[in-house]
Amino acid sequence: MHPKTIGLIAHTGKPGVAELVNSVADEFSRHSMSVLMERETAALGGRKSNLTISELSAKADLLVVLGGDGTILNVADQLGDVFKPVFGINVGSLGFLTCVSSLAFREAVECIAKGTITFSQRALLEVMIKDSQPARQAMLALNDAVFSRGELSRLIRLQTRVNGEALTEFNADGLIVATPTGSTAYSLSAGGPILEPESGVFVITPICPHVLTNRSIIVSDNSLIEVAAIERDYPVYLTVDGREPVRIARDAVVAIRKAKKTLQLAAMPDMSFFTVVRQKLKWSGSNV
Repeated sequence: MHPKTIGLIAHTGKPGVAELVNSVADEFSRHSMSVLMERETAALGGRKSNLTISELSAKADLLVVLGGDGTILNVADQLGDVFKPVFGINVGSLGFLTCVSSLAFREAVECIAKGTITFSQRALLEVMIKDSQPARQAMLALNDAVFSRGELSRLIRLQTRVNGEALTEFNADGLIVATPTGSTAYSLSAGGPILEPESGVFVITPICPHVLTNRSIIVSDNSLIEVAAIERDYPVYLTVDGREPVRIARDAVVAIRKAKKTLQLAAMPDMSFFTVVRQKLKWSGSNV
């Protein structure tokens, strides 16, 4: 891929990001590539733009995101109808979604200009709440859909079905349905497995299950996963990719399936998924 137009988006609250925005933009210009900026990013760098993230995605060939994994999740939520490839430059420690440190931005720009960056197709979750209210809009998740108990220190009961067949009734602090991308996030902290990004599966992971035989289960990403909150006395909340929690009514069923859209996530040519895993988890072989 040899992008001609770069869309630049930054986490405006990160220290030093204003200088980085201008340095990255200037470096792309030096390689004769056009740079468009999201409006808040432009203002941070002392430039002008009225483009939203969705408008930027429609105009650019590649979106370059300056921030962390959370910034990429936020961008993915606002892409609108046109999903362009995303390249993450980390401001802080290396994440699982961002592929290069901000200190190496010149190397990153050069790889983008030469067309040597690589891409992986990341599956998204489509999350739909079905209850007595009028039809709701489906939510998309790059990482996960999380069912939780809120602030109460109580177990919740979540009846779970896969392709119409009963799986189990989880009696736990909560439940995570994650993509392979999300398997290295909350699901991993809850004891779930690490999934290779293009493995074609989803993982269902209980959070602190009361029944010790309740474990993570991996299902095909062609599956329909349905979760019903059957707890009568305590509220259950749904959080999609860390966004604002939604309270789930007792008569509701949350249907989760693979979305039709995918997100192309870019990486440096020498930065494979397993390289990132070894570095992040400090596995033996990380210095090989």
